[in-house]
Amino acid sequence: MLFSLMTPNESSFATVREVPTYVNQATPYFIGLILLEIVLGWLKTDGPRIKINDFITSLSAGMMSRLPQLMMRSLELSAYIYVWNNFRILELPWVSAWTWWLAFLGVDMGYYWFHRFAHELNFLWAAHQVHHSSEYYNLSTALRQSVTQQFSSWVFYLPLALMVPPSVFAVHIQFNLLYQFWIHTELVKNLGPLEWILNTPSHHRVHHVTFDHAFAWRNPYCIDKNYAGILIIWDRMFGTFTPESDKVVYGLTHPISTFKIWTVEFLYYPYLWQRFWEAEGISNKLSVIFKGPGWTPGKPRLGDIADIPQITGEEMPHDPAWSPAMQAYVLVQFMLLLDVYNKLLMDQTILSELTALLLTAYVLLSLTSLGFLIDQRANAAELEMLRCVLIMALQRFGYIKLLVPPLAFLIEVFVLISAVYWSLQFVNQRTNRMKKQN
Repeated sequence: MLFSLMTPNESSFATVREVPTYVNQATPYFIGLILLEIVLGWLKTDGPRIKINDFITSLSAGMMSRLPQLMMRSLELSAYIYVWNNFRILELPWVSAWTWWLAFLGVDMGYYWFHRFAHELNFLWAAHQVHHSSEYYNLSTALRQSVTQQFSSWVFYLPLALMVPPSVFAVHIQFNLLYQFWIHTELVKNLGPLEWILNTPSHHRVHHVTFDHAFAWRNPYCIDKNYAGILIIWDRMFGTFTPESDKVVYGLTHPISTFKIWTVEFLYYPYLWQRFWEAEGISNKLSVIFKGPGWTPGKPRLGDIADIPQITGEEMPHDPAWSPAMQAYVLVQFMLLLDVYNKLLMDQTILSELTALLLTAYVLLSLTSLGFLIDQRANAAELEMLRCVLIMALQRFGYIKLLVPPLAFLIEVFVLISAVYWSLQFVNQRTNRMKKQN
């Protein structure tokens, strides 16, 4: 599934209900391959290619992006089904291999155009920039997804709904996403003849040098290039392909410099609104929304290449120092959270609405609190204390069941000790704050 190595016979279904949740099933493999990349990175270089703070932030964004689908069917699929039911002009047979391959090509080309527009229209970039906000390029970066992106991407797949059954589309929209996981790595270099046809790590590394809030690129030769999902042929056909050459610098030119998940996901929208509000005249206001992120009055639609700053060679990722003990604590807590999250996704059809809401709230609180701890925010102790109390309550009433039952007692003790520790930290901070005020 991760490499789209599935045949039509084993991945064709009569109805949408029969289509497996391939993305949810792949979660353990995502984690396994990320761990493998870490090990190989240690063996091949002087240090790990993944930082715990960036790793957890990327996975947190991926987790948050999937949560809306607990409450509703994905907008991509819902819109597709609506068009199919009301406007289809041809009904291709779902059992046909030709239909399967047409959907494969159609979804991939639809993704190309969505991806390209997501870089060329500012209001779409507001969602997509989340994926580009990491200053590292590794498998965890693939999971750094926007929670709002699905509310715009659905449009680009609707032409297929005029003839391709929704069940076939539901398979390929997942395969297209899964394929893009493994190309986010620096460990895979050149794949020879496959580079001519497939999107590869080499091609996608070029793409991941991208915009910022001042909307300049870090590497000029990477501008507007390599938007492909699975097949690089679309970039070759439409003039947006460039091969990898220079060593690139990843991330945004002006990094967001935070690990708070809500900021990572939604930072750009207030900025976009501010630019819209400050623009003079209706024409400029509309241009802020519908032209490229690099546009300013008097500039070309996508911005001016002359505004691109030069790389100094001194760019360093945002990586504030924090103690090994705190890194270990956050990592353990995140792994416990990941177990609950995975069960939530896999069991969503059999969970009661109350259970699903409670666990969703727990996941969101945990992502927020762990982000505050990583960012070393002043109110992190208070939030983490509340989170630990919530964990104990959910365990006590049976809403959380641990992956390894023999470890249940040890984990409960760990959470209890954590709750006491953060309570003491919170009381100490409040005491010191009151002393300063007095």
